[in-house]
Amino acid sequence: MARKLNLATFAIFAAALLHVTMAQQTHVVGDALAWTVPNGGAAAYTTWTSRKTFAVGDILVFNFTTGLHSVAEVSKAAFDSCNTANPISISTNGPTNITLRSAGSHYYLCTLPSHCTLGQKLAINVAGSGSGSGSTSPAPQPAATPVTAPSANPSTAPAPSAAAPSPTVAAQTYTVGGNMGWNVPTTGGPNAYQTWANGKSFKVGDTLVFNFVNGRHNVAMVSKAAYDSCNTTSTINTINTGPARITLTNSGENYYMCTFPSHCSLGQKLAIKVTGTSAAAPTPSIAATPSGSTVPSAPSGDSPVTSPPPPSGSAPSLVLAALPVTFLSLAFARLLN
Repeated sequence: MARKLNLATFAIFAAALLHVTMAQQTHVVGDALAWTVPNGGAAAYTTWTSRKTFAVGDILVFNFTTGLHSVAEVSKAAFDSCNTANPISISTNGPTNITLRSAGSHYYLCTLPSHCTLGQKLAINVAGSGSGSGSTSPAPQPAATPVTAPSANPSTAPAPSAAAPSPTVAAQTYTVGGNMGWNVPTTGGPNAYQTWANGKSFKVGDTLVFNFVNGRHNVAMVSKAAYDSCNTTSTINTINTGPARITLTNSGENYYMCTFPSHCSLGQKLAIKVTGTSAAAPTPSIAATPSGSTVPSAPSGDSPVTSPPPPSGSAPSLVLAALPVTFLSLAFARLLN
């Protein structure tokens, strides 16, 4: 009799454990689109959510490049008005995993200038625990913290010699202005960008990322004379599509400005000094990244970053799924002995 009761209790416990384990889902926000400024506006993420069912315990994965985007949970009022001033929580490191811990409506947006108004926002409705998910997403990872970027070196690479440069001092990526982006500065006055550059050590091979909204700003490389006088008629090179990435290929002074009327005189200009050899450096170049794509960037602290590969949006976590089954098998074997 006791043996039958133990088996019955075990069966109930096993069913409950399997239900909880298999009910949770991992949703990669936007799937292949990832978390970015969508070409189709806010409708892109609305369309994505219309095919999903979210439940307490599920995990949202926001795939984005650190320094180019962020993800913040906000109130409905802040979501509707794209108010980024007082988020409930915010993560600036991508990719970011967020566990849905309560039922009801949840709202997310990117806090970088104009990204929300251009459609980088997400609203979902979360059902109560145990309701399951209608999507085909796999079981979630156990931790709901930002994914750690993998090592920049392959695991099979030999250890560097004593004379080899350390990966920690490799070329760095700087997001110009940090969270301010590349705009007419509203704080700090005409010296805002020089204040940002102070204390930073720019070297040949480093990269500058200029985040700006197309049609409102641009970035031009100019001579010192043009920089000093805000002369926009004779630029070395100009790019009108943001974000723009500029690799520093020559040592010495480098000068940048926005050529839109009055923007330079209002402080949207940057002068930096680049150190390091340039004997083998190519001609300076400016590269633009179309809206919606990602480029390596750095957080506001301007430390080197390595863009991690995005996690799969549909591959199930087989290891996690196997754990409950293994546990149940061992427990059942003990009951039978």
